[in-house]
Amino acid sequence: MKLLLVEDEKQLSEALTQILMKNNYSVDAVFDGEDGLDYGLTDVYDVIILDIMLPKMNGLDVLKDLRKEGISTPIILLTAKGSVEDRILGLDYGADDYLPKPFSPEELLARLRAITRRKGPMVNNNILEFGDIKLNISTYNMEVNGTSLALTSKEFDILKYFMERPKSIVTKDDLITKLWGFDSDVEHNNIEVYISFLRKKLAYVQSNVQITTLRRVGYKLEEQNV
Repeated sequence: MKLLLVEDEKQLSEALTQILMKNNYSVDAVFDGEDGLDYGLTDVYDVIILDIMLPKMNGLDVLKDLRKEGISTPIILLTAKGSVEDRILGLDYGADDYLPKPFSPEELLARLRAITRRKGPMVNNNILEFGDIKLNISTYNMEVNGTSLALTSKEFDILKYFMERPKSIVTKDDLITKLWGFDSDVEHNNIEVYISFLRKKLAYVQSNVQITTLRRVGYKLEEQNV
């Protein structure tokens, strides 16, 4: 799961990043509101953790602009302990939760678990479904009609990204940013290789779901007519 952390206190940011990574989250950390907005607009994150008091652009303006641009990524606001007005404004602007400072890492992790359970077409806490595919987000297994198949980490991340955006067009650049990071130099043929692997596995389990290529545009996850 990929997180964006927007926090200008670098020691806190580094500590949170280490804690989140130890709990199997992938984290991009930025330190001002302008970078937070730029990264958030890529729409490749599962959750954004956003401080309100930021240089260059405050967190409430970042939040407002992200929602204005149609970014629906769940956002947890980090607020000063007594800033009730900021919390109310944040929720009105479209924040999904808030966490007053200081907070324990355990509480942040619990808020992340709660917010991701509400995101996407989950059957239960660990299963994502599309067509006849069941994707177990704990074991990285794909199950189709009782047949279970293990996916590699990158295959899992790509399929999960598709399944969270059913029938939406996904570009190669979207996938590169999601899997390797905002400033990655990974090339498009890397994505083509992983898409080929996934297609072979979908064919092996005889799924009615296919990854369709839209020439010069990207890919789309679709159900075949049965």
